[in-house]
Amino acid sequence: MLQQAVAAGWTVEGAYLAPDTTIDLDVAKYQLAPNVMERVASTESPQPVLAVVAMLQDELPPEATFVIVADRLADPGNAGTIIRSAEAAGAQGVVLTPGSVDPFNAKVVRASAGSLFRVPVVEATLESLSEFRRLGASSHRGDLYTDPVYHGRVAVVVGNEAHGLEDSAAIDQWITIPHAGPAESLNVAMAATVLLFEVARQRSTV
Repeated sequence: MLQQAVAAGWTVEGAYLAPDTTIDLDVAKYQLAPNVMERVASTESPQPVLAVVAMLQDELPPEATFVIVADRLADPGNAGTIIRSAEAAGAQGVVLTPGSVDPFNAKVVRASAGSLFRVPVVEATLESLSEFRRLGASSHRGDLYTDPVYHGRVAVVVGNEAHGLEDSAAIDQWITIPHAGPAESLNVAMAATVLLFEVARQRSTV
């Protein structure tokens, strides 16, 4: 993860190493005393390296034509997974609406598997994305997700884990992923991944 941050050009203010740990990176390094890492890390079985990295305030590239929007997303694991899937599908940005989890939450960073350092992640409202065609995912209404043509400027929108998207949300077209069985809906990160790769599939044929 630290190697990916450095490779992506983020500023590493310091790396803190457990005893007998070395890293081959051109960053300031500080060796910790025995048992310190276990006390200061946020995980039960921490990796032997911690780092302080300056946060970047990203903006969507002005030429962006394909983004994923997560509205009031609460779970950091879901946020990180969506960022990771967004990079894999070729999305040019991830938008979290106000009230969503902090993208720099440690669990988000870990779940993104390094994608956070390469994909712009910004905060914005749905209303501010009016230059995109906003396609909102719903568990119970809308067109089959493979039906729309995802060309032009497209923003795929998924909602909060518990409540989904509001019926009054600034959505231009509703889409749905059909599924069998009595489950109410897919996990939001799973749904986002399905939608992202459908957009990628269609756009690859242009």
